[in-house]
Amino acid sequence: MSPLFANMPTTIFERMSARARETGAINLGQGFPDSNGPSDVVEAAAKALIERSNQYPPMAGIPELREAVADHYRRHQSLDLTPNEVIVTSGATEALAAAILSLLTPGDEVVLFQPLYDAYLPLVRLAGGVPKLVRLAPPDWRVTAEALDAAFTSRTRVAIINTPLNPSAAVMGADELALIAERVIAADAVLISDEVWEHIVFDGLKHISPMALPGMRERTVKIGSAGKIFSLTGWKVGWMCASPALTGPLSRAHQFLTFTTAPNLQAAAAYGLAKEETYFKAMRSDYARSRDRLAEGLRQGGWAVLPSQGTYFLSVDLTASGIDIDDVSFCDRLVDAFGVAAIPFSAFYAENPVTNIVRLCFAKRDETLDAAIERMARARLALAC
Repeated sequence: MSPLFANMPTTIFERMSARARETGAINLGQGFPDSNGPSDVVEAAAKALIERSNQYPPMAGIPELREAVADHYRRHQSLDLTPNEVIVTSGATEALAAAILSLLTPGDEVVLFQPLYDAYLPLVRLAGGVPKLVRLAPPDWRVTAEALDAAFTSRTRVAIINTPLNPSAAVMGADELALIAERVIAADAVLISDEVWEHIVFDGLKHISPMALPGMRERTVKIGSAGKIFSLTGWKVGWMCASPALTGPLSRAHQFLTFTTAPNLQAAAAYGLAKEETYFKAMRSDYARSRDRLAEGLRQGGWAVLPSQGTYFLSVDLTASGIDIDDVSFCDRLVDAFGVAAIPFSAFYAENPVTNIVRLCFAKRDETLDAAIERMARARLALAC
């Protein structure tokens, strides 16, 4: 029998980033900014590294970060969390792993929404879960009652959502979240709510945490990420928030995954979470400007651009842009012949994939975006029917 991980594929992000490095292409595939994050938060980490202990911090996280997370969500999302309901993890992906491994037993059904972040399905399978897929489709990626009713059963133990949704850049509305909450409650299930993009929403939209919905406070695991909030993706500082009945199993899984996270980065994340609302507004405004710059440049080059309500991403519709090539073939030609790395949307589906959408990351400097826009325009001229 082969080892469990032997047949797991390399992530699409790593594959396309490797292609970008090999070819010197502009990397609009993997979702990371080409800035170094807010200088005061970075300086807080450097100061903590020199002035504070570098030994093992508490397994659940340093007290000031747990307090900062609870206070941050009280101020920004009106959640009544206590520090004891926060567990600090080495990034949001570790939080996802801990939550999935602690809540599932083999044979439990798990409702997943595709397109889905690529870590979800391998982790569910690792835990012995049985995936039940809800397919979302462009251009609006809406969740419907009919699709939920086909996925939820009496055997549903967990549902996993991501809002704002990577890769579609859609933000789930209150009506969609209410539909999901109704079925989670009816199934007596737990919702793992991946909310790492919670502060990166645009056009006056407001992030809604499912934990705030009626009946969901005790059955939601809310996952957040300092890496996304502060544009410091390499720090890998995340957290899980849940009621006391859930934090016990979550912490026991966490202790045998990474156990703890760099204390200086935790201290800096605590500092950053206490920032005034002006920081978060300015961050959203800066990313919205980059989104609009890329979107407008692509449209001028003849590309059909899909709406982007949040995250670092926007997408183009190949078919509507006159490109009669599937997304994987297009991305291969784009990186090799035109010097831009992108992500094919079909990589985010486990079955019945959308094959005419390509995702691009706009969290880049203006000169990077402008160079990519010029190359994308050349690609469309060369490849359009």
